[in-house]
Amino acid sequence: MIQTLFAGAVALVLSLMLTPVLIKLLERKGYGQFIRDDGPRGHHSKRGTPTMGGVGIVLATLTAYAAAKVLTGHKPSMPGLLVLFLMVGMAVVGFVDDYIKIVKRRSLGLRARAKMAGQLLVAGTFAVLASNFADERGLTPASLKVSFLEDFGWSIGPILFIVWALVLILGTSNGVNLTDGLDGLAAGAVALALGGYLFIGLWQSQNSCADAMTLLYPETCADVRSPLDLAVVAAALMGACTGFLWWNTSPAKIFMGDTGSLALGGALAGLAMCTRTQLLLAVLGGLFVLVTASVILQVVSFKTTGRRVLKMAPLQHHFELRGWSEPLVVVRFWVLQGLCVLTGIGLFYTA
Repeated sequence: MIQTLFAGAVALVLSLMLTPVLIKLLERKGYGQFIRDDGPRGHHSKRGTPTMGGVGIVLATLTAYAAAKVLTGHKPSMPGLLVLFLMVGMAVVGFVDDYIKIVKRRSLGLRARAKMAGQLLVAGTFAVLASNFADERGLTPASLKVSFLEDFGWSIGPILFIVWALVLILGTSNGVNLTDGLDGLAAGAVALALGGYLFIGLWQSQNSCADAMTLLYPETCADVRSPLDLAVVAAALMGACTGFLWWNTSPAKIFMGDTGSLALGGALAGLAMCTRTQLLLAVLGGLFVLVTASVILQVVSFKTTGRRVLKMAPLQHHFELRGWSEPLVVVRFWVLQGLCVLTGIGLFYTA
């Protein structure tokens, strides 16, 4: 438990202190955000706001995780390190995308195929590594079974597992990326989802099958590898997102960019896989599912009927164009995401 407190506190302080330094550095180099001309008019004033703030989130998370280990004397675990690897790998892909946007001075960075290839490479590497390195109990960081509140059914085998992992990781990272369109929206929503995984990791740690002999109800134990370390990762990420949100809330002084959104989405998917709660992620991250579905619905409707069902996709921009102020959209979407997280925790705890 003390590890999670250290990790969250250190990440929060580092993010609060590091982000303004990053803002000044990015402003000095002229690394500002480019805004779509067809978007809401109120966004045009954001042109030039420093982007790539995800760098600060990643650095704060990594430093806080390392500090928690040094301060408490605990060793890192393979699941925790793999989730951090997935986060950093996705951040690198996002950083390249952001950098190209800045250098080329356009709203689109990497070409779709190149961006997808980078994400597939990182996600595929994670999936292969997570399905190996069994511990003394035979547990690998991620299971070859599909999971909801825990693993269920039969093993789907290594090939299907990798395919499933790619779908889950790319879907989540791109879902967070689509949600990152308003000041503070993605950072706040991800922090709420990470709070859910902090709770799950701590509960699984207190009810681990490794300690089944000491549990009151051993038949309900969680057969998860290193759940406490996964809670430490979730706490560090949550602290980093909260500190970043101080500077990212409206009016934003900095944006996380694809560097941050892809990294955070990848980390959420990694936590879901390593805690054996893959399908529960759709509930805990319900806002990201809704935003992604709005884009899919818009595209399908336009291609099949020639009509748009929304004024603009993703969903948050539709409500802006209907007259909602940006802070109003953000707060109401945070409320919606909070309800999703509470529902997910309720399902997990009462099952």
